[in-house]
Amino acid sequence: MRNQIDNIYETTAVLTNTRTEVTINAEVGELKENQSLNAYIAGEKIKMLWNGKTYVGNVHGMELTTPGPKLIRSVNTKGRF
Repeated sequence: MRNQIDNIYETTAVLTNTRTEVTINAEVGELKENQSLNAYIAGEKIKMLWNGKTYVGNVHGMELTTPGPKLIRSVNTKGRF
């Protein structure tokens, strides 16, 4: 058997407008670690892609960045053969 580690994250993240440096809390859904995440602000879905350092997305002409949601804990799980 091999062990697998699953990470559990908070359901919110802080998004920063790169032009004005204004921050806002957003709900996070569909997180794929170091690939992409969807952030939701007032029902508006923002697709954010990992650029190697941070997640970046655009909405209504604004560029938003986030390091992603905070890690709560990692859980060891047993995988199948």
